[in-house]
Amino acid sequence: MWNFKCLISSSCLKAWDDNSIKRQIRSVDRLGNTQMKSYVVYYPIFIMLAIDFAFAISNILLKKIIMDGMNHLVFITYRQAISTIFLAPVAFFLEKNTRPKLTPQIFCNLFLSAIVGASVTQYLFLLGMEYTSATFSCAFLNMVPVVTFLMALPFRLETINIKHGSGIAKALGTLVCVGGAFLLTFYKGMPLVHFSDQQSVSSSLKGDISSSKLKERWILGSLALFGGTLLWSSWFLLQTFIGKKYPCKYSSTVIMTFFSAMQSAVLTFSMDRRLSIWVPKEKIDMLSILYAFNKYIYKDMMQFITGLIGSGMCYVGMSWCVKKRGPVFTAAFSPLVQVMAAIFDVPILHEQLHLGSVIGSAIVIAGLYFLLWGKNREMQKVVHETEEKKEKELPFKDLETNSEPRIP
Repeated sequence: MWNFKCLISSSCLKAWDDNSIKRQIRSVDRLGNTQMKSYVVYYPIFIMLAIDFAFAISNILLKKIIMDGMNHLVFITYRQAISTIFLAPVAFFLEKNTRPKLTPQIFCNLFLSAIVGASVTQYLFLLGMEYTSATFSCAFLNMVPVVTFLMALPFRLETINIKHGSGIAKALGTLVCVGGAFLLTFYKGMPLVHFSDQQSVSSSLKGDISSSKLKERWILGSLALFGGTLLWSSWFLLQTFIGKKYPCKYSSTVIMTFFSAMQSAVLTFSMDRRLSIWVPKEKIDMLSILYAFNKYIYKDMMQFITGLIGSGMCYVGMSWCVKKRGPVFTAAFSPLVQVMAAIFDVPILHEQLHLGSVIGSAIVIAGLYFLLWGKNREMQKVVHETEEKKEKELPFKDLETNSEPRIP
């Protein structure tokens, strides 16, 4: 029984493409264990569906507190401050012996990381969500892998070769996704669902705003979401350089969240010095803060805390799915967040769904899958070439180990 578990676990670790999945299924079929077959094939699908559902709920909660009138910067300050308080003791005890010296250059990089990856990015996404909808904002989150790929090309962190099918797919996916982004931004289209003013939760925010003003707000919200996408993608590249110079992920996260909390607090007091804005108006406001906080911090804590409920479990589940089925499989489920958000956004918050959003989102998702397909083919090629290289080197190593030294 122990050997059987080892066989399955070692096979799961190699599940980076469809061929390895098929090998797992064949090995399980030979052993006649249908439960383990479901564990390998179907459980990751159910887990990713549950994770996307949790992320969709998070976006709906964020939209709700925005409509309740909570200040964006206050929300960001609370979120980052709670993250700092929670992670500080963890970073102190886990990395006290391995933490390198903080140089002025690393200090400045972490300060910039707080601006790019937390303060400004979150503010732009919240502003864009206020002017558009939770469903619409999810479409721009689907663009993050594509924008990150584009920004990584000049730094040679990513490559593209149009002589191969994978390179053509990556280039085509990028172009399609960018086209979908422009359509989302500048074409709103006709409304697909009609609600009365009494039904619409967001009608109180719009008041007597004219249609031309609403269109301006929609474009402004789209530009804010696009700017947040650019900054979020830039943060991934910045983390690549910071990780090489300061590899302590918990300490760097604590410093970044502390800087972000300070930046957001300073901006809040510079814009509005009323103390009343710091008091949550509804219970759901505090619930949203804690929910978003859990989703944020457990991304780095998923190796240590697996018993707590909340959205922190999302990152634990994503880590497990990456281990079992690979990163491409996990990333392929990201567009479902937008679909699930729409399921709640339209009937519960009575947000309007427009034709341009549907068409643009479909184009963005198509471009994302083109890019993921190209990346998957590229990964398969690299793995295949590595295995062939190892197979060619094995006979020579056997000859070297088995050959006896000649006596002159």
